Parts: sequence; structure tokens; C-alpha cells
Amino acid sequence: MIPTFRLLIFLLLGSLLVAGVALAPTLLWLALAYTLAVGALVAADYFVTPRPDAIEAERINDTKLSIGADNLVTLLLANRSPRALSLQVRDEYPYELTSDTVIATADVAPYGLAELRYHLRPQRRGQYAFGDINVRYLSTLKTFVRQARYPAAAPVKVYPNVLDVRKYDLLARKGLLLELGLRAARQYGQGSEFERLREYNTDDEFRRIDWKATARRGKPIAAEYENERSQYVLSVLDTGRLMRPPVGDESDAPGLAKLDYAINTALLLSYVATLKGDHVGLLTFADDVRTYLAPKRGKGQFYRMLEALYNVQIEPVEADYGRALAYLGLKHKRRSLVVVFTDLVTLEAARPLIAQMAHLAKRHLPLCVVISDPNITSMAAQPPRDSGAVYQRAVAEMLLDERRVVLDTLNRSGVLTLDVPADKLTVGVINTYLELKARGAL
Repeated sequence: MIPTFRLLIFLLLGSLLVAGVALAPTLLWLALAYTLAVGALVAADYFVTPRPDAIEAERINDTKLSIGADNLVTLLLANRSPRALSLQVRDEYPYELTSDTVIATADVAPYGLAELRYHLRPQRRGQYAFGDINVRYLSTLKTFVRQARYPAAAPVKVYPNVLDVRKYDLLARKGLLLELGLRAARQYGQGSEFERLREYNTDDEFRRIDWKATARRGKPIAAEYENERSQYVLSVLDTGRLMRPPVGDESDAPGLAKLDYAINTALLLSYVATLKGDHVGLLTFADDVRTYLAPKRGKGQFYRMLEALYNVQIEPVEADYGRALAYLGLKHKRRSLVVVFTDLVTLEAARPLIAQMAHLAKRHLPLCVVISDPNITSMAAQPPRDSGAVYQRAVAEMLLDERRVVLDTLNRSGVLTLDVPADKLTVGVINTYLELKARGAL
């Protein structure tokens, strides 16, 4: 029990009476009577105030939290007593995670139920643990605050952003994928798998006319095709030191690492490809290959990828592109879209990547995906206010020029490239995949 300010005032007045006994002994009986009255008040308050076992507390949350997203956590509080309660609630969420609420309040009616919500935003993947739920409430006569702890300890894992997958599913069912910035994935008249026959119109390509059907029906008939299924999409993730820097404005709190953006994108790309009937696979590497999942179809493969990516860590070593892509060439020979998520610094450091991607282009369709750094871009555009700003701008422009040279060299070698900001990475990669699929480039 924690005494309230009201009780402290009562005790202070009692102490003044006790002190006055030294000057006027007749105050002794008054002091004793006052002390007994305050004690009786507290005792009565203790008995009329609902006990902690009259309250039930429960936490509801996903067992898999998503990195970089606002994950909802709900606290349910039930009042089993005949008195209304004003509750202060502090949940022992993992201290490594960021919360938008530390202490929540709720007024619960007699035999009522209250629902409190807050959000956790993890910045690192891995395993964490919730603690108990702590509740404080004011006594009925307001002489003390009662505090209780309700057991609710539970482990929780932070995964790549599975909330994006759920959002994609929801918008796809409603036909609202344009809200995510995604183009329509299915384009009749393109692809190589037959879909249906219909009457020819002036907007159709001449080569789409089905002459046999035209002869049978006596009028021009066009054939429609849909994108081919059962193709192969492989996500290759660099987990070396270049993927460690966080992406975000320097004035803000550090954002997610480049690797986390790449993992989230690879995961949603694999989910979309799975829905399109394609085989999806995964390879992660640093100075050696760390994880390899051979391409397979079905949602089971997506969940295997999710588990494989859940605890992938950044390593302080240089990425060995030669070893990783040579391993991929030995393990998988069927033509595939190979999406390599990495980062670029200088032309000299990128020469192994250029050589290996050019070799990969002989058999597969490689796509090199890099995340542009907003800090470097802003430095290159800043006005030269002083010598320090001039130096920063010169260095930033040099880095951007080298980056463009590397990307141009990759393009000339038959490698597709995508250089986008982190917040447009997922949309950019998936739109590129859908466009390649619609063109029949796979």
C-alpha cells in the first residue's frame, strides 16, 4: 500500500497534536483519539476497497512482432468487484522495444471490462520477453493506493515485417493494391499461357488473332494470354558490413538497418511470387554462404523463408560475391530472376560484384537492388555555406558519381539495376518483378 497525500496530511496533523502534548499534557487524550480515528479510517478503507484478486489482467498480442512496424498490444482488465475502479496500468514490455505508452489509465465500472491498447515498434529482430502487468488503483476512501502484479510473462519474437504481408493480402482481396503503389499484376494479352478467346478489336495486336477460331466463327477472334506460372525467383541477401548502416534522417532516431529493409522486401516479394504460382528461394551470405533454401512453390516455402530470415544477423566482414554466386550457380541451374540485395561504395570495391553479376546474366535474369542513402543525397544538394559544407558536398557528389558508374557498368553487362530510397524499396522491387513477368522476360 502507498499512502496518498490525504493520508499524509492526516498524519501530519496527528504529529502536531503529539508534539503539542509537551506543552499541554491535556492534549494527550485528544492525540490518542485522533490517532485511533485515523487508524480506524485506514482500516475501514482497507476492508471496503476491492482486493487485487478482484481484478483480472490479460495481455493479447501477436507471438510474432514485425520489425519497423507499429505492433498492437491489447491489455484486458476485468473488475469483479461491486465498486468502480480507476486503474493505472504499466505493462512490462521488452525494454529493448519502443512503446508509445508507458502508463495507461482506465476507469472500470463494477463488474465491467476495460481494454487498453498501445503499440510496440521494434528496431531489431530476435527473441525478447514480456514481464508481468502492474496495476495501481486508489482506495475507496482515498487514503492509500493499492498496487498489484499480475503474472503475464511470455516470450515474443521479432520477425521481418509480416504486417506488410497481411496488408497486401487485405488490399489484394479488395482490389486496392494501387494504394500500396503496386501496378496490376495480371495483364491479359501478355505472357505465354493461354487464357481465353474473344472478339478481336482495333486495339489488339495483329499477332494475337487466332486464325483457326476466326475461320470457324467467320469473324476475327483474338487469343488472350496470362503471365506464365511456375517460374523461379531467388532472393540473394548480402549480410556483410555494408548492410549495417541505418537508413534515416540524421535528425531523427536511428532507423532500420539496410539489411532489415532488404529482408522485409525479399519476404513480401516471395509472398507475391508464391501467390502467382512461382517457385521462390533464398540465399544469404557474407564472407561465405550462410543460408540456402532451394526454390519451391506454396505458402509452406514462404513460412520456411520467414523462419530462415527471422534471426539473420549483420556480420562485420566484406561480402564475398564470388563465393556466394558461384555456390548459387552450382545449386540452381534453371533460369530464374535472381534479386541481389547489396550496397555499393566505390567502383574498385564493386568490381567483384560486377564480374559475378555479368557471369550470372548468361544463364539467369539478375537484378541488383541497392538502397540510396538520403543523407548522401541531401549533402550533395546542400549549398556551400562554409568550407566544411563544401568538403561534404564534394565527397557526397563523388560517392554518387561512383555509384552511377557502377550501376551503368552493371547495365551494360546485361544486369538490371534498381536504386531507390528505403521507403520505396518494396514497391520498386515488386513492380519490377510484375513488369518482368508481364513482359515474359523470365
